[in-house]
Amino acid sequence: QVQLVGSGGGLVQAGGSLRLSCAVSESIFKINVMGWYRQAPGKQRELVATINSGNITLYANSVKGRATISSDNVKNTVYLQMNTLKPEDTAVYYCNAWSPVRGGFWGQGTQVTVSS
Repeated sequence: QVQLVGSGGGLVQAGGSLRLSCAVSESIFKINVMGWYRQAPGKQRELVATINSGNITLYANSVKGRATISSDNVKNTVYLQMNTLKPEDTAVYYCNAWSPVRGGFWGQGTQVTVSS
């Protein structure tokens, strides 16, 4: 069982920045893909960004150019830097860890609210 603890959310004005953190309970080297997803009220959970064990990143079109996902393999932490935030970025952000053998695990979510 992989434990994920997300943090860093909060209230920010449009145009501002936030850095979300996801602390992982084991070595990130054991996990194939780490990702951030978000769910806005009344909407389905959607992918924001992923990073794989080869440090290849993938971003949703809605955040491309404004978001950067990175990992610190010493601290076993994955980050999501979000810049130029928009009100439509308001959502609960969830950290995810996935491997083909063990499947996927979710963090508890951290609220991001962007005011206009």
